[in-house]
Amino acid sequence: MLAVLLSLLVVMIALVLFAIATSTLYLNTYAWWDPKTQERTFYGGVLGEEQHSFSLIMPCRHEEEPVMRATLGALLNQTHRAVEVIISVGHDDPGTVAIAQRLAAEHPDSVRVSVEGSAVKNKPLQLNAALMMCRNDIVGVFDAESIAAPDLLRNIDSCFVGRNADVVQGAVQLINFKDTWYSLRNCLEYFTWFRSRLHAHANKGFIPLGGNTVFIKRHLLNQVGGWDTDCLAEDCDLGVRLSTLGRQIVVAYSPDLVTREETPDSLKGLVKQRTRWSLGFMQVYAKGDWKQLPTRRRRALAWWTLMQQHFMAFAGLVIPIAIIVAVWGDFPMAVTLIAFLPLIPTLATIAFDVCMLHEFGRDHHFRVSAYDYVRLVVSTPFYQLVLAFAAVRALVKFYRRDFRWEKTSHSGAHLTYVQHTGEVVGA
Repeated sequence: MLAVLLSLLVVMIALVLFAIATSTLYLNTYAWWDPKTQERTFYGGVLGEEQHSFSLIMPCRHEEEPVMRATLGALLNQTHRAVEVIISVGHDDPGTVAIAQRLAAEHPDSVRVSVEGSAVKNKPLQLNAALMMCRNDIVGVFDAESIAAPDLLRNIDSCFVGRNADVVQGAVQLINFKDTWYSLRNCLEYFTWFRSRLHAHANKGFIPLGGNTVFIKRHLLNQVGGWDTDCLAEDCDLGVRLSTLGRQIVVAYSPDLVTREETPDSLKGLVKQRTRWSLGFMQVYAKGDWKQLPTRRRRALAWWTLMQQHFMAFAGLVIPIAIIVAVWGDFPMAVTLIAFLPLIPTLATIAFDVCMLHEFGRDHHFRVSAYDYVRLVVSTPFYQLVLAFAAVRALVKFYRRDFRWEKTSHSGAHLTYVQHTGEVVGA
């Protein structure tokens, strides 16, 4: 009897892991299913006349001046004419406040500083404080270490007009792929997320927004009360709430319009970042706003998307056990074969990633060597272990009600890559 129960358990775990891996493969390849789908993922081109004005929020905390200066310079270098920048800082961070005020003094007509003064500090609090200072039609968010493309806002403006959008999500691309063993995987993860996965979500009517290069109509942001200050994934939460309202959310991609960023500068930093994201997704799931989506299909997609972090934690716990049990458990041959079923979509995803690495290099004019392809494949299981560990850590923090903000530090590693293309600008 015990053997039968263990066999059933192994089969159930294998089927769940198979479903997770298959959905990942589907979302990662969505943009390439047919030429029409791929065409829909691009920007629609620039219209003749600018219709909107932009207020860009740049939240900063414990930042270095060269990093902030380069980010601000890229925002002020936009070809769109109606742009103001709000640098958002916390009152307990005097070093960054001083840098922000110095930069604003250099550009008094277009840059202002928002100093958030609450005792608890996090990004959504700073965003909401800055929102109160915004004066233009569209509010955009750029992280402190982001290099925006010069023509981005003109294309975003045209997206709002041509596609009758309430929200436009642009693409972010990590670029320092040669720096560490995990940075290549991290960069490719962003590539498939903004190139393919988000488009699949937008097409299905449910999308967890990103927190960078995202643009929302200001009156709509005020209508929904801005960002949730208790949520560690305030961007995902905002996307869920706007999806339930049936707002038109457009995701657009073009290699020459991505916002360039850096990977976390250490493995510890990556774990902290992923823990925060996982914990935030768990918070959004627990809030239950997604249950207000209008159709059962959308609610199912929302459940599946928001539960991914739980699945990741589940996989991190059971995969090693399942392999050991399947190999040494003396189960029937059929059970052992089913136990390895998740390997099929997993290997297909790795093969697809190799193709995507080639496209990533071509799109962003990076030379990808044979060594890079090898380390992409070899690093896969270790990278997944890191993500699984972060998800398990998030799950523990969730049940301990530990929602403290763990900031990702920025060293400006991406600036070297941007400088090689001659695109970095100083404020």
